[in-house]
Amino acid sequence: MSQPVKVAITGAAGQIGYAMLFRIASGGLFGPDQPVKLGLLEITPALGALNGTLMELDDCAFPLLKGVTATDNAEEAFADADWVILVGGMPRKEGMDRADLIRANGPIFTGQGKAINAAAPKAKVLVVANPCNTNCLIAMSHAPNVPRENWFAMTRLDENRAKAQLAQKAGVGVSDVTRMTIWGNHSDTQYPDYKNARIGGKAATEVISDHAWLGETFIPTVAKRGGAVIKARGASSAASAANAALDCVRSCSQPTPADDWHSVAIFSDGNPYGVPGGLMYSFPIRTGGDLSCSIVPELAIDDDARRRIDASADELQKEREVVKELLGPAV
Repeated sequence: MSQPVKVAITGAAGQIGYAMLFRIASGGLFGPDQPVKLGLLEITPALGALNGTLMELDDCAFPLLKGVTATDNAEEAFADADWVILVGGMPRKEGMDRADLIRANGPIFTGQGKAINAAAPKAKVLVVANPCNTNCLIAMSHAPNVPRENWFAMTRLDENRAKAQLAQKAGVGVSDVTRMTIWGNHSDTQYPDYKNARIGGKAATEVISDHAWLGETFIPTVAKRGGAVIKARGASSAASAANAALDCVRSCSQPTPADDWHSVAIFSDGNPYGVPGGLMYSFPIRTGGDLSCSIVPELAIDDDARRRIDASADELQKEREVVKELLGPAV
């Protein structure tokens, strides 16, 4: 077997972390032949619950799990990690807006960015905790030793939601939906780009003739799905968020098929679509054979798409202004 891949997870005793751990440890992330180690971070009051999770990991007797560190010390959890998944934070609750989340969660990522910088400068980092784009910017700004291209904010849950909606409307399986792009922020301003998507290799707009549904129902359904889940179950998305995080790490860890791409927020400096620099912005991304991620160029952008892409960038600029006192020297 190869050397273990170490994955560090914050908020490891929470619902999303709990939904992730057992899939990673069983080989569900990197495959049945790749050993793994886990670094689990929790706040001190949650260490008891985390110890219960450790007991369950022991009781599963996963052959691929080669070590677990559970701690309330970020540098200890992150030490020599290959991937750091930042899940921990206050979850969105019904009635909360993005400003509430920024005020609650933003300061957490100052310290975590510094800890990654010190303990895992070669790691790739995926931020899941919301508002994930701006939280990622905060953490990255305090980690000058970590390359900017190693930072990602998750819009894969939005991509998965969009694929499911298109597949259901078209009466096909979700694997038939490809080239699905989420532009912008993981928020209501995101743009789920059905115009460049494919269903069974054909343009989605050819397969789905109800163009009013695409423009008037599909986009808001995807953008507001998180709120709908909260209203329905009384809590934020957990299992679907955990699944999307693993999908995202997997897509960033292996070459993208030539006829497809995936969506994830990256640092927007020098992008080909006119998005202002200095933001964590979601683009269509391909992962190359060297595992570097690049933006898919030259997609068709009409006036409506341009307006939506710019609106999400405007929101992210406003969020950056709100947290400007939290940003470090690396942006």
